[in-house]
Amino acid sequence: MAKEKTIYLCSECGYESPKWVGKCVACGQWNTFKEMTIRSHSSSRKANAALPGHNGSNAACPVLLSEVEARQEARYDLHDAELNRVLGGGLVPGSLLLLGGEPGIGKSTLLLQTLLHLTERRVLYVSGEESEQQIKLRADRLAAGQGITLREGEGPYLLCETRLEEVFTHAKNIKPDLLIIDSVQTMSLEQIESSPGTISQVRECAAALLKYAKENSVPVILIGHITKEGNLAGPKVLEHIVDAVLQFEGDRHYFYRILRCIKNRFGSTSELGIYEMRNEGLRPVDNPSELLLTQNDEALSGVAIAAALEGIRPFLIETQALVSTAAYGTPQRSATGFDLRRLNMLLAVLEKRVGFKLAQKDVFLNIAGGIRVTDPAIDLSVIAAVLSSNVDTPIDRDVCVTGEVGLSGEIRPVTRITQRIAEAQKLGFRRMILPKACMKGLTTENFSIELVPVARVEHALRELFG
Repeated sequence: MAKEKTIYLCSECGYESPKWVGKCVACGQWNTFKEMTIRSHSSSRKANAALPGHNGSNAACPVLLSEVEARQEARYDLHDAELNRVLGGGLVPGSLLLLGGEPGIGKSTLLLQTLLHLTERRVLYVSGEESEQQIKLRADRLAAGQGITLREGEGPYLLCETRLEEVFTHAKNIKPDLLIIDSVQTMSLEQIESSPGTISQVRECAAALLKYAKENSVPVILIGHITKEGNLAGPKVLEHIVDAVLQFEGDRHYFYRILRCIKNRFGSTSELGIYEMRNEGLRPVDNPSELLLTQNDEALSGVAIAAALEGIRPFLIETQALVSTAAYGTPQRSATGFDLRRLNMLLAVLEKRVGFKLAQKDVFLNIAGGIRVTDPAIDLSVIAAVLSSNVDTPIDRDVCVTGEVGLSGEIRPVTRITQRIAEAQKLGFRRMILPKACMKGLTTENFSIELVPVARVEHALRELFG
């Protein structure tokens, strides 16, 4: 008779406890422990037979590092410049990739339209959320919008299944070059007596898929959900198991989507991909600066152009601000696409170091395009936009700014200043205000744009407003 044991798992970090406790000792969260019933190893031996690597004959043994033969395998070209760039040049064979994002952001759409172009590879698409008819309807819409015609015998294999043992059985027969699981929270193992999406199921399913990917040199892409806090659902160990973690983000009310690389064992984590959501699918954006700038010749107050940098990719973006008198005595502070705490800090610097009193005024800040920017180099554009709205004086449309603002009002240097200047010059800007410290060692012969170095906030505002 199989022995059973009851344990309690933390839904935030996966910490195991023999009894229920109110507060997790590992992550400090309250009321996160869930009761789990597990079987003994002997009772799950039969169920493990369907999993990869459980035949008992291929046990690992230690080898010398000098005796290991390293083969440089070619990456999979996904026929998507943005996706290839974020992954570091393509998909590595035998890698396990996790793609996370909000519901309806376009995760399944991104992968499905990628598969439609990947006709030279045998792909197995496993869906635990949609039926074959639903996937077919979406695929037809994407193929028609992008001019793709699937001939007889082409296209990915579809499998609507939630039992991971059955998935491995079909994968053994098909022998795919790429396996996609949509989503990992819907998969379950029969040996674990818990519902799909629980901590133990997600952890064990991810471990089994990792074993399959490494033993068969087949890349596996997992689609994962996120919590309301914006973190990937499931245990934190899920992010440690996979080789790469991609975050697909953006406001569903806007057209633009950003693909960020949070973790990548085979490339840089500083790359960024930008897509535009259309009816025919996601379109890669080659030059985001032209789309993020308003094509308006009319000079408007409260608008400043910032030379930002996301990863190693420079682009120019509008910073919009609105300053008005507080209607009810309590001033409001609101920021979209920008950290609210940093906005409050910049307003304090503007009041303390420059002398503009904004304590009794509402301040609203918006980063155009619905994109969230974390580059500190847009600090100067935020201050410039706020002051422009406060005095109702527009900033010239051919001027862009870049620079980090310190607490004492100094303009701190920013990284990759050469790329920022080149991007501004390419888009036709005639003047650029930048930190004075960035001029050291900078070769200006190749630039036709006028560079105005400043050391403090008041100097930058004097150059902008006279």
